[in-house]
Amino acid sequence: MHEQSATTGYLAWQFSQVMGTRLEKELRVLDLTLAQHTALMHIARSPGISSADAARRTGVTAQSMGAAVNGLVDRGMLERRPHPTNRRVLCLHITDDGRRLTERAQAVVKDVNDAALSVLSPAEQATAHSLLYRLVAHLNPDALPPSA
Repeated sequence: MHEQSATTGYLAWQFSQVMGTRLEKELRVLDLTLAQHTALMHIARSPGISSADAARRTGVTAQSMGAAVNGLVDRGMLERRPHPTNRRVLCLHITDDGRRLTERAQAVVKDVNDAALSVLSPAEQATAHSLLYRLVAHLNPDALPPSA
C-alpha cells in the first residue's frame, strides 16, 4: 500500500492499534490494563465522575469501563461514594495509592510514546500532536483534559 492510497482514518486506526498493544504490554508490569489506566486518568482529572460518564468520555463501552473500575476499586486505587443528589449514581474518586499508581503509569506511557515517535523530529512530533489534538477536540472533546 502506497502512502497516498491509505486514508488518514485507516492510518490513525493502525497507529491506535499499535500504540494500544504496546501500552497494554508495558502497563502489565504495573498490573494495569489500558482501560484501567484510562479510567484512572479520567477520574484523577474529574473527581466524582460516574463510571458511565468516564466511559462516554473515553469512547469505551460502559461494560468495559465498569470492569476496569471494579478491578481498581477491588485493589484500593479508586473508591465509590454516593452522589450528593442522585442516590442511583456512584461517584468515583482516586485514592492516594491510585494517584501513585497513575504517576508510575504515566512514566510508562511517556516511554512508549517517546519510542513510537522517535522516528519524527521534535518539530514533526509537535505538529503531529497539534493536529491530532485538534481532530480529537473536534470529534470527541470530552476525551481531552479540561483547559487550565
